[in-house]
Amino acid sequence: MIDTAVIKVKAGNGGDGHVSFRREKFIAKGGPDGGDGGRGGDVYFIADENLSTLIDFHSRPRYEAQSGEVGGKKKMSGANGNDLIVRVPLGTLIYEKREGLEDLLVADLITHEEKFLIAKGGRGGKGNVNFKSSTNQAPIQYTPGILGEEKVIRLE
Repeated sequence: MIDTAVIKVKAGNGGDGHVSFRREKFIAKGGPDGGDGGRGGDVYFIADENLSTLIDFHSRPRYEAQSGEVGGKKKMSGANGNDLIVRVPLGTLIYEKREGLEDLLVADLITHEEKFLIAKGGRGGKGNVNFKSSTNQAPIQYTPGILGEEKVIRLE
């Protein structure tokens, strides 16, 4: 008997950079102090010898890692998103479904605790403190976080 399941995995998005300016009582011109956004979490498959079927994947077809948080004031970076670990039985074949093309075999997990990165999380954006210069002393620009990878996976 061949056990199969089709699931969607999504890595976490990166957090946006922050725009803020330092303000203190006796400092007239504080300058920019917006922090960077956090990195999004990755999605990993790990082979587990204690599992025997893929039946659990039929009831939960979507797996999503945590996104990074937005940067803060005082040059504080946003928190990174937690990685998501999906446990599969030994001998699981992991195929990436591609639109209009044949499924691509990306991994064969055959040893206990073998780890495979399936979706990479997005990078966090830059805050306005990164854009200051001698000619641009009060930047109001920032960069948004990059989206995490999203894939449709067939497990066999």
